[in-house]
Amino acid sequence: MTDLTRMTATDLAGLVASGQTSAVEVTRAHLDRIAAVDDRVHAFLHVDTEGALAAARAVDERRAAGEQLGPLAGVPVAVKDVLTTKGVPTTVGSKILEGWRPPYDATIVQRLRAAGTVMLGKTNMDEFAMGSSTEYSAYGPTHNPWDTDRIPGGSGGGSAAALAAYEAPLAIGSDTGGSIRQPGAVTGTVGAKPTYGGTSRYGLVAFSSSLDTPGPCARTVLDAALLHQVIGGHDPRDSTSIPQPVPDVVAAAKLGATGDLTGVRLGIVREFTGEGAEPGVMAAFRESVDTLAKLGAEIVEVSCPHFRYALPAYYLIAPSECSSNLARFDGVRFGLRVGDDGNRSLEEVMSLTREAGFGAEVKRRIMVGTYALSSGYYDAYYGQAQKVRTLITRDFTSAFEQVDALISPTTPFVAFPIGARTADPYQMYLADLFTIPTNLYGGPGISVPCGLSEGLPVGLQVMAPTMADDRMYRVAAALESVVGTFTPPAL
Repeated sequence: MTDLTRMTATDLAGLVASGQTSAVEVTRAHLDRIAAVDDRVHAFLHVDTEGALAAARAVDERRAAGEQLGPLAGVPVAVKDVLTTKGVPTTVGSKILEGWRPPYDATIVQRLRAAGTVMLGKTNMDEFAMGSSTEYSAYGPTHNPWDTDRIPGGSGGGSAAALAAYEAPLAIGSDTGGSIRQPGAVTGTVGAKPTYGGTSRYGLVAFSSSLDTPGPCARTVLDAALLHQVIGGHDPRDSTSIPQPVPDVVAAAKLGATGDLTGVRLGIVREFTGEGAEPGVMAAFRESVDTLAKLGAEIVEVSCPHFRYALPAYYLIAPSECSSNLARFDGVRFGLRVGDDGNRSLEEVMSLTREAGFGAEVKRRIMVGTYALSSGYYDAYYGQAQKVRTLITRDFTSAFEQVDALISPTTPFVAFPIGARTADPYQMYLADLFTIPTNLYGGPGISVPCGLSEGLPVGLQVMAPTMADDRMYRVAAALESVVGTFTPPAL
């Protein structure tokens, strides 16, 4: 039989459903792969071997009993360590939560279990999802399987690297400013950010509550759509959850795979075609635009003038929300506690705990956010950023009156060497230049591989109106039908 770790989630599910292989065999193959290569990749922070095999055996028993199982039953999945998992460590890549085992599952994790998927473990990430390279993890960086001296993107680099290294066929990420799409682009995988509120944030450790969006990661567009269908939908425990069904993203992906985009109008964002991107990235993007046109799409240029202000607006809004959300990590209720020797005040214990538990990037964003929210500066900084957010939303609304979806490069550059940008936070922030506007708007976006530059993957981003997630899957699948999937050099 073909190496199980090289197969798509769709094919694996079919083999399990037909009895040609078992969920246990599939799970063991991936656990063996993790054991063989993860010392070079460091995609995982925790591998739940016993839990994974137990879940796989349960799937096999249910199938043997004749029970009707879901379309991804028996398929392994890696989960970003930002989602709570009952009894399984959840650290959010931070020392302040080292060893914490939550007493409950996030809604998305509950839905994964109910669908019969097999959770392999928790993947590495930038601490509290703050970063674009997974170098800000308190547990060390993740390495890109295409070149282990380079970054796999961030903050969800662990999930993307696990896919590219064939350690898992599916993964879950979270996207606050591009943390699903940007790692997808630089690892040659598919990463989809659903409409904000289309996937539940219950059990997602919050970074920026008005931006955080969990979503699917995979090696093919159809696999991502199948995973999206499992995890999406209304959740009454999440006050921001949209009380509407998920659009039929699976049907859209299958339609796109036929390679017919007749009648689809795609907009190129004028502000994303100038300075800021590497020549090789833009060359791959332009070639992909030509491909989409040959598939029948009508290509037009649209202007979104306020997109150029998205980066500074984001880096006021997100840190402001993080300064509020991270106040709960005080050494009193859970997690790390430092300096409690009976001779220090509560304030001193809190200060020592946060000093020891938070990394430099988290501290930087907390300070920026606290300053932006402080008396006398709120209107000048946070208030102005929210006004810019409204203008960006209007740009999207105007653009979608002219086109069905927008396309752009996903990232301005390919994967850069580990350590190349950590000394300059602004250069690191530029990695999310093209992805941030979608988060500020709240609409869906997907990154799909579109070519190579200097032997490294380039991603194309498709952005759609809110609750029109199916449109992005159709376009992405159509491009994939021509470009194909990407395979990194052997580890």
